[in-house]
Amino acid sequence: MEIGILQQRRIEAAFAKGVYEEMAAELGEDRARAILTRAVVKLAKQAAGAMAAEAPAGPSLDHFESIQERWTRDDALRIEPVARDATRFEFNVTRCRYAETYREMGLAELGAVLSCNRDGAFCEGYDPRLKLTRTQTLMGGAGHCDFRYRMEAAPDA
Repeated sequence: MEIGILQQRRIEAAFAKGVYEEMAAELGEDRARAILTRAVVKLAKQAAGAMAAEAPAGPSLDHFESIQERWTRDDALRIEPVARDATRFEFNVTRCRYAETYREMGLAELGAVLSCNRDGAFCEGYDPRLKLTRTQTLMGGAGHCDFRYRMEAAPDA
C-alpha cells in the first residue's frame, strides 16, 4: 500500500530539517532557504509530470481532481468545495495537518517552503495550462487556504 503524502512529507521534512540546518550554519539562513526552495520546486514539478503521465487521456482538470485524494488521505486536509465546472476547481482548506505537522516538528518557519510553494510548481509540472491562485494559507496564519485552480484553454496552433 502506498503511503499518503502527509506521511511522505513528514519523512522528507525530518531529512530536510537536518540538511537545512547544516546549510544554514555553512551558508546562512537566506541562502539555505533559497537552495531548499529551489530543490522543493524542482521535485514538485517532477512529481507532477509523473502524475500527469498517469492520466489515461492526458492531463485534465478531471484527472487533477481525481488525484487530490493523495493529499487528503489520513485526514490530512479538510476541504470545503467552493466551485467546480469545466474550467474551475475551487475549494478552501479549513484544516491542514501538513502545517500542524511542520509546527510539531519545529519547522513552522519552513512550512511554506516545504509544502505551500509546491502547489504552484506542481501546476506547472502537471500541465502549464493549469493555474493556481491562492491569496492566503493556514500555514501563513489565515483562517483557511483558498485554492482556486483554473484550466486555461489550449493555445491555438
